[in-house]
Amino acid sequence: MVQQIFTLIPALVKSIFGSLCDFCYSAVDSMGRFTTYVLTALAAIFWGANFNLAKPVVAEMHPYVAGATRYLMAATIMLLVTQYRRECIPLRHLKVYVILGLMGVFGFNLFFFLGMQSTSATNGALIMAINPMLTSLLAYVFLRQQPSYRQLLGFPIGVIGVAIVVLGAGAQVHVASGDVLILAANLSWAFYTVFARELMPTDTSGIASTTGIMVVGALALTAVALFSGERFVLPSWHAGSALLMMTVGGGVLAYLFWNAGIARLGASQAAIFLNLVPVSSLVIAAFEGMPPTQAKLIGGAVVIGAVTFASLPVGGAAADRQPR
Repeated sequence: MVQQIFTLIPALVKSIFGSLCDFCYSAVDSMGRFTTYVLTALAAIFWGANFNLAKPVVAEMHPYVAGATRYLMAATIMLLVTQYRRECIPLRHLKVYVILGLMGVFGFNLFFFLGMQSTSATNGALIMAINPMLTSLLAYVFLRQQPSYRQLLGFPIGVIGVAIVVLGAGAQVHVASGDVLILAANLSWAFYTVFARELMPTDTSGIASTTGIMVVGALALTAVALFSGERFVLPSWHAGSALLMMTVGGGVLAYLFWNAGIARLGASQAAIFLNLVPVSSLVIAAFEGMPPTQAKLIGGAVVIGAVTFASLPVGGAAADRQPR
C-alpha cells in the first residue's frame, strides 16, 4: 500500500502543477483583472511568508542543507512539470542557466538562509522590499537603462527606511550580521533580475528555462552542503512542513502566479504588489506573538511608500507589459 502511494506521487505532482501551468500560461489573456490581482497578490504573500517559515527551518537544519533541500524539491517538481508539458531543457542555453542559476537560486538562497539565522523575519522582509529600486539602479549601472525621476527619488528614501528598520530607534548603532547577509541576498536577486532580462532565452518556454535555472541552483547548493561536511537531516514535522511550504508556495506557485500577473499587468504595475511581501511577514509575525516595534512600523511605512512612489508610471504612462 505504501509503495503504491509513493508510485502515485510523481503522477499526482505532474498533474496538479502541470494543470496550474496550463492555467497560468495558456489563460493569461482571458484572465479577469480580479483573478490577476489575486494571483499576483498571492505570489507576494507567499514570498513574505518565506521569511517567517525560514526561522523554524534554520533552527533545525544548517543553512546550506536547508537551501539545497528546498531547491532539490523545487527542481524535482519543475522537472515533473516539464515532463507533463512534454518540454525539454535545451542544453544550448546551459551557459545562461548556469549564470542565472548561480545568481538567482544559489546566491540568493545561500545568503537568505544564512541571514535568517541571526535576523528577524520582519527585518528580512523589509530589507528585501527595496529590491525593485535596487534592480533599477543596477540596470542603469550595467545596462545603461535610465531610471525615472521617481526611482531616483525613491531609492534614497527607501534606503533611509531600511536604515530605520535595521538600526532601530535606540541610541546605540548596531547592525546584525543577518541583516547584512539578507542585503547580500537582495543584491544577488537584483543581479539575477537585471541579467535575466538580457540573457533569458526567447526561443524557449519560461517553464523550461526556469527548470534549467532551478536545477543548476539546486546542484550548486547541494555541492556546497556536501563539501561543507554538513549532514542532511530529517527535520521535525514543524520544520519539515515549513520547508515544504517554502518550496511549494514560496517557490513553485509564487513563480507561476507572479509571471502570470506580470504577463497581464506589466512589470511596473505588478511591482506595486511587492509591498505585500513585508506586510504579510509583519502580519504573520504579529499572529506568532512578535508584534513589530515602532521603529519597524515607521521604517516599513517609509520603505513601502518609497517603493510605491518609484513603481507608479510617470504621467499615467502605460505599464510595461513584457513578462519578467
